[in-house]
Amino acid sequence: MNNITREDIAEFINNEFGLTKKDCINLVNDIIEEIIQGLNKNKIVKIHNFGTFKLRKKNARIGRNPKTKEEVMIAPRNVISFLPSKHILKKLNDYNVQ
Repeated sequence: MNNITREDIAEFINNEFGLTKKDCINLVNDIIEEIIQGLNKNKIVKIHNFGTFKLRKKNARIGRNPKTKEEVMIAPRNVISFLPSKHILKKLNDYNVQ
């Protein structure tokens, strides 16, 4: 499995548009920060032809340590879910058919 880093995205932008690497990294960081701020403010961020990020609150619950079978309390927390757009799903399915 290959992870894509912010630097990888910045490098792609640099190669495609010829911006400086510093500007590309700043651009990527600004986009990610905008998504985070949108989630904090609205609990949802939709990016046309890409997908939707949603912020959900998970309640506290009792979990179990699989090794020791000891019950532990899992604290409430926020989680982000991502639902890809139909456009992205179609592209992914087109790649898998070829």
